Amino acid sequence: MKTGKTFIISDYMDPDEDIPEDLETSADYLCLPDKGELGLGRDLVFSFVEEKLPTEWEAVRAFFRRRGAYARFKDMLATRGMLEEWYRYEETSTEEALRQWCDDNGLQMSRSDNQMARKTK
Repeated sequence: MKTGKTFIISDYMDPDEDIPEDLETSADYLCLPDKGELGLGRDLVFSFVEEKLPTEWEAVRAFFRRRGAYARFKDMLATRGMLEEWYRYEETSTEEALRQWCDDNGLQMSRSDNQMARKTK
């Protein structure tokens, strides 16, 4: 939080540099949320469907009972000419969720350079 430095931890890659030992326990670090934690995964799909395609609720719900749900969902949208509308909805929702997360964590997101900076009080 003090330096703005980013550390990436993954089971699928070796860290580029030494990771601080207190990374997961110190208040000096903030873990970035994933889509699910921000309500931007499956929840967002169902919000879109409820708002724009309420008659397709059951069909979309059935998509998400099996693998490949997002591909089937996007195929359905493409056949209805709504894929671009979905992308705009997803982009707007993502930006709103990120701005809220930043605000909740005392960060300020700049649209021009997509960087976050610590809010000064």
